[in-house]
Amino acid sequence: MTSQKGARLVVVDDEEDVRDMVADYLGQHGFLVRTADGGAALDRCLAEDPADLVLLDVNMPREDGFSIARRLRRQGRTPILMVTANDGIVDRVVGLEIGADDYITKPFDLRELKARIRSVLRRAAMQPEPDRTSAAAPRFGRLTLDLEGRRLVSGDGAEEPLTAMEFDLLRIFAGHPDRPLSREELLAKAHLKAADGADRSIDIRITRLRRKIEADPSKPEVIRTVRGVGYVYTPSRSTP
Repeated sequence: MTSQKGARLVVVDDEEDVRDMVADYLGQHGFLVRTADGGAALDRCLAEDPADLVLLDVNMPREDGFSIARRLRRQGRTPILMVTANDGIVDRVVGLEIGADDYITKPFDLRELKARIRSVLRRAAMQPEPDRTSAAAPRFGRLTLDLEGRRLVSGDGAEEPLTAMEFDLLRIFAGHPDRPLSREELLAKAHLKAADGADRSIDIRITRLRRKIEADPSKPEVIRTVRGVGYVYTPSRSTP
């Protein structure tokens, strides 16, 4: 991952004035910024040079931001920051469900946008913390967490795509086996902003992770809910 100074960003928005305003501001703060007016232009940008983060507007003609985000997440782990004009919970939940790393609502303050971009890049670049993770790669169901490569892989080497936040959560669980962790602890250890009473972003991400690692996501055995507390990772149940 490139350091934040010189990080490669792609701003995807069908409104030219918004693209130019954001690109100009972020360029002044040391980012290397390209712009795209939609999914096809973004594909061309990424084919020429990968990005360290994609700033992706939701409401666009032809292919909307959700569809683009799904496609990006199938292709890899490039961090995605969604931009929505809707302040409701639905867009935010959908964005997190499909693998976005964060979101911001229009109209936004450019300083907040810059802070959120830096936060996502920082999480993506974070190295595994020296907790109680064993020397062996931790297992989550039939998958193994490659801490150095920041990947979740199966026995035959197939990779299950992870967002930066999803990797952080698995790394945290791997470092605290058999210990219930509250939502507040998970947010703090993942260096996310404090959640208010309505913020269920951890629950949303745990649900997505269970779909990837559990034999039966409706009856989780690897990452279990601890009523009134939070979640617990149980390695003894994560072996094949």
